[in-house]
Amino acid sequence: MHASVRPVVRSPAPQRQRGAVLYVALVMLILLALIGIAGMQVAGMQEKMSANYRASNLSFQNTEATVRTAEHLVEKIANRQELPDGSLIVAGDIDAGCDAAFDPSEWGSEQSSDAVPAVTVRQIDTCVPFGTGVGLGGPRDTPIPIYQITGYAADDEEHPTSSTVIDTVFKL
Repeated sequence: MHASVRPVVRSPAPQRQRGAVLYVALVMLILLALIGIAGMQVAGMQEKMSANYRASNLSFQNTEATVRTAEHLVEKIANRQELPDGSLIVAGDIDAGCDAAFDPSEWGSEQSSDAVPAVTVRQIDTCVPFGTGVGLGGPRDTPIPIYQITGYAADDEEHPTSSTVIDTVFKL
């Protein structure tokens, strides 16, 4: 018997490949890298913004606490009560002069971040041109003391990055 002869089937010659998939993949990789870099920059900026917000908020809270402490001490001074040792202010620190040129923002800009907290207290009831009887139920024999309390503090006493000035009027 004769063995059957099969015809040899030749596959077509491979066509020359141009590498288009490689170029498309590289372009996609570059685009993904650029998106990643942009995302990192946005995240870094948001982190800096939140740190600044935290510093300014903490600075404001510290200044608010300084002013509230000064108000409490002024009340103790006015009521002739004993002040705790190392108080933020003493009776001699209260300025009774009517200096119309006092500017809280200028005073705050003169303060140093190294000397926080700072406070200045001015008794201004004698400086008010309309007196202290307005809106308080009529004239009184004794005037009601009115104080202008200006406080300065920073977010961190050792390494300050943000500072705040608060100016209040305090009546006893």
